[in-house]
Amino acid sequence: MKFRVQQNELNKHLNIAQRGISNRSTLQILEGILIEAKDNKLKLTSTDLEISIETTLDANVIEEGKVVINSRIIGDIVKKLPNDEVFFDIVNNKVNIKCQKSDFNIISNPGDDYPELPIVIETSKFDIPQNILKTAIRQTSFTTSQDESRAVLTGVLFEIEDGILTFVSLDGYRLSMRKENIGVKESLKLIVPARVLNELNKIIEDNDEPISLAIANGQIIFTLKDTVIYSKLLEGQFFNYKDIVRTNHNTTVLVNRKNLLDSLERASLLAREQRANLVKLSITDDYLSIKSNSEIGDVFEEIELIKKDGEDVNIAFNSRYLMDGIRVIDSDEIELNFVSSLNPCIMRAKDDEKYIYLVLPVRLAQDDF
Repeated sequence: MKFRVQQNELNKHLNIAQRGISNRSTLQILEGILIEAKDNKLKLTSTDLEISIETTLDANVIEEGKVVINSRIIGDIVKKLPNDEVFFDIVNNKVNIKCQKSDFNIISNPGDDYPELPIVIETSKFDIPQNILKTAIRQTSFTTSQDESRAVLTGVLFEIEDGILTFVSLDGYRLSMRKENIGVKESLKLIVPARVLNELNKIIEDNDEPISLAIANGQIIFTLKDTVIYSKLLEGQFFNYKDIVRTNHNTTVLVNRKNLLDSLERASLLAREQRANLVKLSITDDYLSIKSNSEIGDVFEEIELIKKDGEDVNIAFNSRYLMDGIRVIDSDEIELNFVSSLNPCIMRAKDDEKYIYLVLPVRLAQDDF
């Protein structure tokens, strides 16, 4: 097996393939990347049997073949090579890599030992602009659960109804939901692991070029130009999120996003000294005040509201959960909606119905404020 390939292109595609490698693999062969050379193309394949990635690039193939090379080793070598043509010569699982004055010899594994990817039969397929998917992943994947005993909550729900694609994730303390009109007529509901979405988000571009999503026998397949990502879907019943997303509120305030985030970050300097990261919010008249206290000391912050409708509110939250939601909202002004001190706060960007972030409060007696 022999081929020549440009260092920068090979490095780019190795970085993509490496996202399918798991640090927890129990099979040594899965620590490697399958490299297949054929028809002046290189196909790089990686899998951990849950996520699989195939990515293809141009090469000058002199002698066809396939080989498995340890992902970390080949990645480190190619990354450090000069930006020039790299020559590979593989004989009896011994890999010779040359580029300018550099000459490496490493051991590989036979390509035939690598597990074959599953055969997929598509049942439905649709396209979505990359930037829309990228934003939806950024705004929802961070609220998935890390608790493997509740597997369905470790993924993001994709639900299509009446042409609207809704992305939903929750972890028991907060919920993220984004809606996009994609014009697809069919109804669909599936749960995609957050891990594959986070890896996908590092690959896709922030532009309106489409990425294809296909569903097939318990799998989802993302196709983007020269890269295909396969992932198993999560099985189980997702939480009925519609029951907790209320549209009627007793108090609504509009506040400057940066001012709110800055104040919360300062208050959290003391809040993080306690386990609950507790901050207390009081909304009265034209101001929102933030308090936090610990054994080290206390802090008081006050922000002038842009607008307030409804009753005064005293409510407490985990400061990290509040800040996580504020950071992913793309707006200068944020709307906060409350029912009472015992009900969730729903926040969204001003005049934007596409995204909401819901966070549960910490229960405190009113005397604690």
